[in-house]
Amino acid sequence: MEHIRAHVLICAGTGCVSSGSKKVEAALRAELARTGLDKEVKVVETGCHGFCEMGPIVIVYPEGVFYCRVQESDVPELVESHLYKGRVVERLLYREPVSHEKIPHYDEIGFYKKQMRLVLANCGHINPESIEEYIAVGGYDALAKALTEMTPEQVVAEVKKSGLRGRGGGGFPTGLKWEFTRNAKGDKKYVVCNADEGDPGAFMDRSVLEGDPHRVIEGMAICGYAIGADEGYVYVRAEYPLAIKRLKLAIKQAEDMGLLGDNILGTGFNFHLKIKEGAGAFVCGEETALLASIEGKRGMPRPRPPFPAISGLWGKPTNINNVETFANVPQIITRGADWYASIGTERSKGTKVFALTGRINNTGLAEVPMGITMREIIYDIGGGIPGGRKFKAVQIGGPSGGCLPEELLDLPIDYDSLTQAGAMMGSGGLVVMDETTCMVDVAKFFLNFTQSESCGKCTPCREGTKRMLEILTRITEGKGRPDDIALLEDLAKNIKATALCGLGQTAPNPVLSTLRYFRHEYEAHINDKRCPAGVCAKLSGYQITELCKGCGLCKKACPVEAISGEIKGRHSINQAKCIKCGACMAKCPFKAIIKG
Repeated sequence: MEHIRAHVLICAGTGCVSSGSKKVEAALRAELARTGLDKEVKVVETGCHGFCEMGPIVIVYPEGVFYCRVQESDVPELVESHLYKGRVVERLLYREPVSHEKIPHYDEIGFYKKQMRLVLANCGHINPESIEEYIAVGGYDALAKALTEMTPEQVVAEVKKSGLRGRGGGGFPTGLKWEFTRNAKGDKKYVVCNADEGDPGAFMDRSVLEGDPHRVIEGMAICGYAIGADEGYVYVRAEYPLAIKRLKLAIKQAEDMGLLGDNILGTGFNFHLKIKEGAGAFVCGEETALLASIEGKRGMPRPRPPFPAISGLWGKPTNINNVETFANVPQIITRGADWYASIGTERSKGTKVFALTGRINNTGLAEVPMGITMREIIYDIGGGIPGGRKFKAVQIGGPSGGCLPEELLDLPIDYDSLTQAGAMMGSGGLVVMDETTCMVDVAKFFLNFTQSESCGKCTPCREGTKRMLEILTRITEGKGRPDDIALLEDLAKNIKATALCGLGQTAPNPVLSTLRYFRHEYEAHINDKRCPAGVCAKLSGYQITELCKGCGLCKKACPVEAISGEIKGRHSINQAKCIKCGACMAKCPFKAIIKG
């Protein structure tokens, strides 16, 4: 029998794969075989560790040494120094962004210290393509408990008691939704997992499906038992090929072991699971549009009521939750509702997974307890803003969310606090912005996204967002009018009140939140014809400050001869001739040229 003295875990999530982790793995296996260590060292592919900024990630156990940004060329040294001689390769260790301190162990890194990884507990620690590894860490215990020790009504009651709310954006109580579907009349019922995840900068659901697909399957099977459904669908966008591949494999493994299909665990409960690949339409994240897409129709929302719990897929009672919601269920059943309800705040229980992107040092995936502050997420976990720049705002909740300013950094993250602040939890996208960001341009970006993705079915969303986008474009091009702010607010309120679906109703949120907290930037664009951040090209120019030494390099670099001045004298820029290319600023050795 082989004696395995070390395990090398290599991240095989999409982020690390794109950074070259597959090449690292191949090189590692070849080097271990060459040195004869392949009988003593086991290489394990895992899902996403969350710390995407530092990929490819390699962790060596039993020491738990955390190596980051490992490349194929690093493998020979890693094998010889660490796996053969037992010496840590210090140059591959993680360094904190501020102190630059080298940290060798996974659990000592600032990015992980304030996290509470419940949904992501297995991601990065087990092979997502092995059902045996999932079972070894307690997988399918919850399904077995539900089927053999609990009635469907007890399962529903336990989920209700836990306080779990839908993690897809709306935050509706999960147990209550299950109860509605269970009590609905119908000889056939369905369970649907919404894995569409179309928000810019969001990759929470993808990472869970790639790193721990069996957890989602188990949560769906428990839901099927609780509501009386024998069939389920995972609606996942086709842009997630790795997630789909691992999900298909996981379903096959579960079927082969009798954990999906007919007569599961000999209890008489039947549950079959299918995958529906979506074409990437943002609107299909809305539950009624998603159901239409599964049925083979064009993905367009329909009026509610009736809600899907009463009349959903093919007119049958249907329960829809997103990936993260289902991934919470197994632990609620095994560890109890009281345990889960002890985490978080009064009205927002448990944890939330966020995708940290934008102007932040530690981009990646973080799972935190509800009630943590934005400051803790951005600075303690995210490592702060790169380059010593100043924090300006954070967009939370994707295109349906809002932009929150610096004065709200200590706002606790929960459903109600975010709603009161003019944002929303959303699915968990969190985009950080620094002082170089124009908030009018940000509002335009998100509105352009929602306007492009509008299904066009209802007039408020189809026409209203288009008119709002035209106004924002006009403002950013220096053609803003005095009444544009009032017009934007009026349009936004009408769209929120009259759009058909939740996506249309929340589309104006980025505009309303930026008007609420950054109105002065709109006013500068309209009244002063100036972009304070220097982002909007038609409102921004380059200026030469008193730091100018008169070296003349900027004058030589200007392609349109817009700069004048004598040697050793302060130069100036003719704004009428300037094409705003930035060549002068790039050449100035004294940083005497600013944009604004």
